[in-house]
Amino acid sequence: MSTQVLLDNVTVVLNRPKYPGNIGSVARCAKNMGIENVLVVSEVGYEEEKIRQMSTHLAADVVDRIRYEADLGKALSGFHYIVGTTARVGRARPAFQTPREAAAKLVEISQKNRVALLFGSEDAGLTNEELRYGHLLVHIPVSERFRSINLSHAVMILCYEIFLAASGKKTFTPRLATSGELEGMYGHIRDVSLRIGFINPQNPEYWMTSIRRFLSRVELRSREVKIIRGFCRQLDWFCGKQNP
Repeated sequence: MSTQVLLDNVTVVLNRPKYPGNIGSVARCAKNMGIENVLVVSEVGYEEEKIRQMSTHLAADVVDRIRYEADLGKALSGFHYIVGTTARVGRARPAFQTPREAAAKLVEISQKNRVALLFGSEDAGLTNEELRYGHLLVHIPVSERFRSINLSHAVMILCYEIFLAASGKKTFTPRLATSGELEGMYGHIRDVSLRIGFINPQNPEYWMTSIRRFLSRVELRSREVKIIRGFCRQLDWFCGKQNP
């Protein structure tokens, strides 16, 4: 399998970028590393001239193909594997990998699955809620003296590691469930868990975070998602039968 076919399955997703120039810079960085798919999630428009100025003519074709969506969930629904990026780590974001560690995993997965590299806005990054879409969390280690890193630089670092890993040995990885299928499953699990009193009704999404992290490590296929949802339906039916 060629490197180009592999990278065709990778998309850089920018969630609510503030500056059109950064979109252009990201398009150029992505193309430098052989990735030509860029998706921008925002409810506002951007001045195209500024995007093209920063992308230069070399990435004009990437800019022409940029997709725009207003809703993050809808934008990610067709992807099978999502990588969330974060500059902050802590209790709410305990498990993460470096770009190099993530790249080795992504090369295999992207052979048969659409992969999204999800980046947040320049000033705030991704919220904990937005990171819940991710199967994998990536943190770029930087010097303690200066923690800030430009959006396009972050994109370049991750894409560079994927580009290097793309020439390595490929192994079989099955087609995974899409984000849309997973979100439907998580909603089903949440509803049933609330009904049987398994999770705290005061803040169900907080309790669902641990379930998401656990199941994200499993790398579920579509058939397995259907099995889990079938189990939820049967449990829901049984609860109704016991408590008519």
